[in-house]
Amino acid sequence: MVREVGPIPHGWEDLFQLAQACGQGFLPSYLPIVEARRAMAYGERERQFQLYRRGRYVEFNLVFDRGTIFGLQTKGRTESILMSLPPLVRWEYGYQPEANSWEALLYEEFLRPRDWHGDETLEARCRLHGALG
Repeated sequence: MVREVGPIPHGWEDLFQLAQACGQGFLPSYLPIVEARRAMAYGERERQFQLYRRGRYVEFNLVFDRGTIFGLQTKGRTESILMSLPPLVRWEYGYQPEANSWEALLYEEFLRPRDWHGDETLEARCRLHGALG
């Protein structure tokens, strides 16, 4: 699926200013999230889920990512192509998150296609699970 891209109505300076603004906004946005969540428990259950999600990322890259597929099909250097993949992953057939867990919230609320901007109930549903500060 190739889409034609029309003329870009902004010049180099405008685009550079946008990139700078995004970079300058990162820490003020990210640090409050880290501060609010740094005391949250993290144990073996969370680690296993992290490894499982990393496995899904590997699956996506090997099956759907055009850059990865192109590199492998054109006999590129396999080690270089796969270097972007996480070194530790886990696969599980038919994974189902534990009911009422953070993992279930991720699957039920965030991994489904939706109109994120237009969903006026999302914030309330996340608040019920304690997912907002």
